[in-house]
Amino acid sequence: MGGASLFAGILALPLTATVVTAQPASSWFPVPADAIYLTGDSWSDGDRTYRLYGVQACLRGTSFTNGHGLKRDCGEASLAMLVALVRDLRPQCYDAAESPQLRTVFVFCLASPNKGAAAGSRIDLGTALISTGFAFSALKPDGQPVHAPYFVAQLVAQRSKVGLWAFADVPDPNAIILRALRQPLAAPGTGRSDGKEATP
Repeated sequence: MGGASLFAGILALPLTATVVTAQPASSWFPVPADAIYLTGDSWSDGDRTYRLYGVQACLRGTSFTNGHGLKRDCGEASLAMLVALVRDLRPQCYDAAESPQLRTVFVFCLASPNKGAAAGSRIDLGTALISTGFAFSALKPDGQPVHAPYFVAQLVAQRSKVGLWAFADVPDPNAIILRALRQPLAAPGTGRSDGKEATP
């Protein structure tokens, strides 16, 4: 599995519970056309990373089996959907919280389409990703949702088997991250949590 992707997911979980600081009201801004998409819930612009608050994308390096029996990277599927929705919806975002140590800004993004079936409505980008089944509701280290409305959207998508939920072996990123958080750390140089040397 992609270590960087798991590391980013593990870092984000505690941040949502403790390190994140609330931001004063900010002005709205678009996702830049030249943004570099990192995951299915984040992008970078300059020296800053922007991450959708309360959203957890599938982790890169984890896979699911598609309808043709082929293994596909789950993180790449989440990323492709984020790029497509940003391109099509052109949402405006605002800062919800920030982790200065990691130079990460957590954002909510909304779109207000003026044509098509969604004309006149407001679409939350996080809800769109989760309700289409291409992202998940992020969880705190205690297993509770970071943003409860996103958890409801996930339950509906899961029951409806839309997006990634259509595949029986879709890897739940929250389960992977929470399991990694709960595993004891190995003692330095031993590869084991009890400090004893590993035997060949």
